[in-house]
Amino acid sequence: MDTFVLLANGLLVAFEPINLFYALIGVTIGTAVGVLPGIGPALTVALLLPVTYRLDPAGSLIMFAGIYYGGMYGGSTTSILLNTPGESASIITALEGNKMARKGRGGPALATSAIGSFVAGLLATLGLALIAPWVVEFALSFGPADYFALMVLAFVTVSAAFGDSALRGVTSLFLGLALGIVGIDLQTGQARLTFGLPDLLDGVEVTTLAVALFAIGETFKTAASPAADEKVEAVQGSVWMSREDWKRSWLPWLRGTAIGFPIGAMPAGGADVASFLSYSAEKHFARRPEEFGEGAIEGVAGPEAANNASAAGTLVPLLTLGLPTTATAAIMLAGFQQFGLQPGPLLFANNPDLVWGLIASLLVANLMLLVLNLPLIGLWVRLLTIPKPWLYAGILVFATLGTIGANPSVFELAMLLAFGLLGYGLRRFGYPVAPVVVGLILGPMAEQQLRRALAISQGDPAILLSSPVAIVLYVVAFIAVLSPMVMRLRGRGGLLSQIAGDED
Repeated sequence: MDTFVLLANGLLVAFEPINLFYALIGVTIGTAVGVLPGIGPALTVALLLPVTYRLDPAGSLIMFAGIYYGGMYGGSTTSILLNTPGESASIITALEGNKMARKGRGGPALATSAIGSFVAGLLATLGLALIAPWVVEFALSFGPADYFALMVLAFVTVSAAFGDSALRGVTSLFLGLALGIVGIDLQTGQARLTFGLPDLLDGVEVTTLAVALFAIGETFKTAASPAADEKVEAVQGSVWMSREDWKRSWLPWLRGTAIGFPIGAMPAGGADVASFLSYSAEKHFARRPEEFGEGAIEGVAGPEAANNASAAGTLVPLLTLGLPTTATAAIMLAGFQQFGLQPGPLLFANNPDLVWGLIASLLVANLMLLVLNLPLIGLWVRLLTIPKPWLYAGILVFATLGTIGANPSVFELAMLLAFGLLGYGLRRFGYPVAPVVVGLILGPMAEQQLRRALAISQGDPAILLSSPVAIVLYVVAFIAVLSPMVMRLRGRGGLLSQIAGDED
């Protein structure tokens, strides 16, 4: 009952005019960047970090969450009409949705995607509100050794979940941990890895690193890639769904939600895994399996619902434990720290209005997205005609001006360029960039908790394994190393079989 009272108080915060305005801006920008190929919510949130550092924390975080949800919505438009998935979670939508568009059924494909996303987002947000207090109550009993084990789980998660190679993920993570050491040691007051530069005494700015890796690095990579010929499938006929389409879509929406939310909340989950497994499930339960690969509406409805439900599921470990399981969640973690906030159980205790307002705003944003997506589909399609040089030149200008506004320093601009080149190099050789940001944020926290635990035990490392909670977290970390490989092989195995069947 307390949960519903807190959620009702959160709705009061979310319905404040200024917060409604922030939510509208977030979902509009999120949908736009989801539609544009190659630009995702992680890049957009990173780009807005230096712009929002002086704004109200609640409004800024509500806008970031709206961008996250909107990006998940908008990605389906590109996949269906352009056959160009913006990220791995949209591959399945492109497989079935673009076939529907080529048959003149792009409207129903977009409709089942939008409505399924709304249903999944609504149910998953309610699930987030119900589960979060339980996780917080459990996490409040953690000691220093437990928190260190939690940080180890976070490190393992980002190393295993981001990218196709765990070794490359670990390499990126250690790069971030090394950057986290730079600055003054809070325990001894000694300068570490500053090389005599006064500008490094405060450490590496998370905002500068995030903008450089995600915005500047992605822009360099796109500029260095050959341009592809893209054909947009026109939306023919009505955008609305027939009675048969509704009949074939409502169960996949529910199944996709049931699959996507828990997988998104898992330390090594993710929207791509959820969408692959949802597609396999829909093919298994389909009454007309022969239509899969030829434009089955279930192959759009289920994965899109799973995709959006996983976004809400991702917020469970982020808000309650401070664990990011996606690139966008990692950037949102940087956004919290920008305002001096640390996601975790104490956030619910010290800032209940902010965190419950954020959760409640997801319900509002979900409704806004449903209203925005279908009536304005023509506008979103026109965004695909923006020349890429204009688009990415604008990103570079915006990133530079935002960094200058947040920290007017020539040294900071040099860091922005250096980290941007680093981001391009990481992408060029297949290394994930999100673990670098996570390592910079969580590395100092892990070091602090480790020192506290060893101080309590007078240097005895056995204290790290003295708690049942810590042992369980280490076991989960071990499972997190193996589960992404198993789940991806299982999900993509079904996809490869489907593609092979299509070719035959």
